[in-house]
Amino acid sequence: MALFKKKQPKEVSLSDIVLPEHIGIIMDGNGRWAKKRGLPRSAGHTAGAQTFRKIARYCSDIGIKYLTVYAFSTENWRRPGDEIDALMRLFKDYLQESIRDFKDDSIVLRFLGDRTAFSPELLSLMNENEEESCDRDGMVLNIAMNYGGRAELVRAIRSLAARAAEGSIKPEDITEQTVSDCLYTAGQPDPDLIIRPSGENRTSNFLLWQSAYAEYVIMDVLWPDFTSDDLDRALIEFAKRNRRFGGV
Repeated sequence: MALFKKKQPKEVSLSDIVLPEHIGIIMDGNGRWAKKRGLPRSAGHTAGAQTFRKIARYCSDIGIKYLTVYAFSTENWRRPGDEIDALMRLFKDYLQESIRDFKDDSIVLRFLGDRTAFSPELLSLMNENEEESCDRDGMVLNIAMNYGGRAELVRAIRSLAARAAEGSIKPEDITEQTVSDCLYTAGQPDPDLIIRPSGENRTSNFLLWQSAYAEYVIMDVLWPDFTSDDLDRALIEFAKRNRRFGGV
């Protein structure tokens, strides 16, 4: 994956292009942002959460239909305990605020990942957010928490294997669509564009199945410094790509 430079000049505006239907964002670089400033990693996560709110609202405002953000991976549990505690407090604060904040934006909130590791309080807030927003007609905001692409596929395979064992489906009847229907994103279009701030060139176990034909844009800006202008540049870069999906 080639690094997309932040200061690449903007040649066109959003009004000149067709926007992707579904964007994925790997919100990376909070810890490095804090380290550069001599701050604890938790300060980077706080700054990153503020950026997330701004970018989510901006995506909704410009007409993006689906936005999936990578908030906490299955691997993130390996981080120091104090950092995980700080992240859980941030999640709690965000979930409490989002019940109110996104109401006027008509944003639909959904959570992707294994919820069993979260506290009853967080689970209750996640459920409340989904229930409060389910009838809205705006952008669908997927927040991937305790999410991993491989774990998601294992979950789907186990579900299909159980159905095959009980005889409700034959192995030869399993198709790509059948698998997609067992994923957390069932019923949603696959992402057209995945943005990775921070300059890292990895998929990091994010939407492995769904991103088969997604365009990746890697940007040399840490997530807390990411702005709507950076998103605009990524969207314009996406619009320049020739998406053939295996064809000529």
